[in-house]
Amino acid sequence: MGQHRSAAVTLHQIPNTIKTDSYWMPFTANRQFKKAPRLFSSAEGMHYTTVDGRQVIDGSAGLWCVNAGHGRKQIAAAVEKQLMTLDFAPSFQMGHPLAFDFAERLAEIAPKGLDRIFFTNSGSESVDTALKIALAYQRSIGQASRTRLIGRERGYHGVGFGGMSVGGMVANRRAFATHLPGVDHIRHTHDLTRNAFAKDQPAHGAELADDLERLVALHGAETIAAVIVEPVPGSTAVLPPPQGYLKRLREICDKHGILLIFDEVITGFGRLGTPFAANYFGVTPDLMTTAKGITNGTVPCGAVFAARKIYDGLMTGPEGQIELFHGYTYSAHPVACAAGLATLDIYKDEGLLTRGASIAQYWQDALHSLKGLPNVIDVRNCGLMGAVEIAPRDGVAGARGYDVMVDCFNTGLYLRMSGDSFAMSPPLIVEKSHIDRMVSILGDAIKRVA
Repeated sequence: MGQHRSAAVTLHQIPNTIKTDSYWMPFTANRQFKKAPRLFSSAEGMHYTTVDGRQVIDGSAGLWCVNAGHGRKQIAAAVEKQLMTLDFAPSFQMGHPLAFDFAERLAEIAPKGLDRIFFTNSGSESVDTALKIALAYQRSIGQASRTRLIGRERGYHGVGFGGMSVGGMVANRRAFATHLPGVDHIRHTHDLTRNAFAKDQPAHGAELADDLERLVALHGAETIAAVIVEPVPGSTAVLPPPQGYLKRLREICDKHGILLIFDEVITGFGRLGTPFAANYFGVTPDLMTTAKGITNGTVPCGAVFAARKIYDGLMTGPEGQIELFHGYTYSAHPVACAAGLATLDIYKDEGLLTRGASIAQYWQDALHSLKGLPNVIDVRNCGLMGAVEIAPRDGVAGARGYDVMVDCFNTGLYLRMSGDSFAMSPPLIVEKSHIDRMVSILGDAIKRVA
């Protein structure tokens, strides 16, 4: 490893007085982390500040969620005001005005026709909600035999039993033997042989959508309720869809009466330079899951956007009958709605839902400048999403990636590591100077570690 310092040592770490035993960390190698914690203490704009006072560029908008940048006082003020006005209100058989206002505002920016909004508290809950709505809808229109759900290999749809079952990330499934029955998966689209270093949508692979026809032939269309995919998978390190793939998937779903669900938890709210990925690709699903950027990551919140036909299909039976036996204590929480409305105001006033389009080319060129560095085997990008993939070390997949991630943190860049890939999605306020700095730090780390 030459001059590269061991990844087990976090540079600049002050004497750690924080007791780490009690906190069981999510999606983290707990024992490894607690030997050398990486701790943020504050954040503003494009940067985090560590416990020892170093600035670290936020290269991944937190967890793909801080789209308007950190420390937005407008959101904080709205949250404070709401807490002092109405801290909680039940959403079962009761309501509060902000929930309806927030839904109307979301419907205004939604892809055409997806104007019925069901509130959740996270992406995982949005996915499970959308799957349940799909099943309920099929039943309500006389298609009760349609109970099968189709996901995609390498897909990530949260950690609920529904999302885990339709998800296709092996490690997320392996430890949990109980999955939803009647779930199958179509092939993923990642093809290094034909599409390495593609810019934006790869040229090859639209025909992979036809894998859905294989499952229709196997199971029968009359058994399939819905297909769920991420327009651009993010957690498996940014896999842009091949040209024409999503349109073909839409056509196959229409042909067989299958609902199409887009998981836009990551791609929603300006990530691709359009309000949603559905706008970017010109393909409108029947249901769309969101979270993360909906409140700029400040207060947990999510929403499922449903087509009018889905909502109307369930508005049947006696008027006093509950149409969907589903919901959460914190659905449309007043504080989350206040944060969400303030976030939408910022997006609108600063044009952030489309700003990514103006800087996407610079982002693409900067990322692809890393081609040719040691062990770099692919660079991918779409909108303001990007990933750099490096070859794994023999027999220890992810080890090289982990060392690069720690090196980046030590030298001033936070990014998401997925095995030996590095996913980046900066806040939408990013400037060219930030992009230059991010790519420089990552490039230097790859050189040192490789």
